[in-house]
Amino acid sequence: MTEVKTSRRKFLTKGAATIAGGAAVVSMPSIGLAAKTVVLKVQAAWGGGIFLEYAQDYVRRVNEMSGGSLKIDLLGVGAVVKTAEMQTAVHKGVLDGAHLVTAYWYSKSAVASLFGTGPCFGWTANEMMGWIQYGGGKALYYELMHDKLRLDLVGFFTGPMPAQPLGWFKERINDSSQLKGLKYRTVGLAADVLQEMGMSVVQLPGGEIQPAMKSGLIDAAEFNNPTSDKDFGMQDVSKHYHLASFHQSQECFEIIFNKTLFDRLAKEHQAILEYASEAASADMAWKAMERYSQDLVVLKEKYGVNVYRTPDSIMDEQLKAWDIVVARLSKADPFFKKVIDSQMKFAKRHGAYSLNNAPNYRGAYEHYFGKL
Repeated sequence: MTEVKTSRRKFLTKGAATIAGGAAVVSMPSIGLAAKTVVLKVQAAWGGGIFLEYAQDYVRRVNEMSGGSLKIDLLGVGAVVKTAEMQTAVHKGVLDGAHLVTAYWYSKSAVASLFGTGPCFGWTANEMMGWIQYGGGKALYYELMHDKLRLDLVGFFTGPMPAQPLGWFKERINDSSQLKGLKYRTVGLAADVLQEMGMSVVQLPGGEIQPAMKSGLIDAAEFNNPTSDKDFGMQDVSKHYHLASFHQSQECFEIIFNKTLFDRLAKEHQAILEYASEAASADMAWKAMERYSQDLVVLKEKYGVNVYRTPDSIMDEQLKAWDIVVARLSKADPFFKKVIDSQMKFAKRHGAYSLNNAPNYRGAYEHYFGKL
């Protein structure tokens, strides 16, 4: 953290560039500005595309809500450290903060994946965030961060993601037997699940997926959504795109800050950093509705992509694989089981309400627009 005068600050770290768009301080009359601006260096795990937009949307809210007294300089992927090192860099104070997902530090603890790419208990990402905020998840998150891993971090969850597609393949997948032996890209616990189903899993960052599939390093891949997949150029290496899957059926972003730094901030700045994540979360959900559906149409109509719904038989096999993975990790780690038990308790209670309460939305859609 650095304090600077209200004039524009340049971050001078070698090789690091401030990402334009999300990091500008709003122009305001000088009477409304504080004598000094607190500046935070926050690195995103995203080099471009809609995920970087989401990070910029959060930063813009922080900068505008503070009235100039608090400012985030948003740095692009790899600006200071590699993505895999971002959490450690924030812990050590090399970075003030980071915008990422918990699966990116899965190697430190498999429990991390339960806060983003864990098993599906019939809930969505928004419902998983309900568990985090009100169902005991936040306390377990800090037990993991502080007590288990001894990390000097504070974190906020934002941006519930729709269920991620099974992804891109060289042919239409009709049966789980077709998955066996395929070299496939995913991350987090999803890797364990799909390995259990006979796939050979490679964990690659987003920008390397399309080149890896083009070169034959991998046979199939997923990233997250139609917009990101289109931007990566997946339509140039495959024409077979499968929506719906339980391998990553709920995920959200994690925004972390160095806790020692955060604790020294003014209370109003702490509140802005937290509440801006909630505001950005709602906006992201709305933006995703618009952009993902639009880009799915573009993939089909402009690029000739064949879009399928993953067969229920494959998703049933995924649930069976999840059962095996969860049982194995729960036996090996009592804290993993503690988090799973908390999630299941919330999902069972809330699911009984939400699933019974939800009308047949597909039936209503097909009533007006025809069969999907």
